[in-house]
Amino acid sequence: MKKTTLFITQAAVIAALYVALTVFINAFNLANGVIQFRISEALTILPFFCPPAAYGVSVGCFLSNLLMGNHPLDLIFGTLATITGAVLTYIIGVYFRKRGKKGGEYLAPLPPILANAFIIPFVLRYAYGMTDAIWFMVLTVGAGEVISCGILGVLLYKVMEKIGLTRGYNRQ
Repeated sequence: MKKTTLFITQAAVIAALYVALTVFINAFNLANGVIQFRISEALTILPFFCPPAAYGVSVGCFLSNLLMGNHPLDLIFGTLATITGAVLTYIIGVYFRKRGKKGGEYLAPLPPILANAFIIPFVLRYAYGMTDAIWFMVLTVGAGEVISCGILGVLLYKVMEKIGLTRGYNRQ
């Protein structure tokens, strides 16, 4: 299989998985709002070692928001938060690999946590008219991201590392 085809296929599978997980958790009203817990955000660890994942989680976020009928500002800025987190997570991965350092998987969740914690509260305020204090929404969205990206994401990485799925990419 050509490298380009493999790249696109991997990105598409990750996007589809992101959408499926988001739609699933939305059935429990946990994908949107002041308190959100998108289990799909655990996938934001993937760009750390898998470049196609940066595209996959970004497209998956956009499609999820579109399918759930979210506000156009959420389509734009929610996706922008995910793209920001994914690209910075990828950069962290490149940095750690080039230097042969360990432990980057613990820093990798920080960009999506911070991007979502500081962008999404403004989306909630200006797109959905939520009147909670911005600092409160930063805390609640941030807490959901810590659980999904920080805990579930690192757990996902460790499982994938144990079974050998984090090796084999040309990561430069």
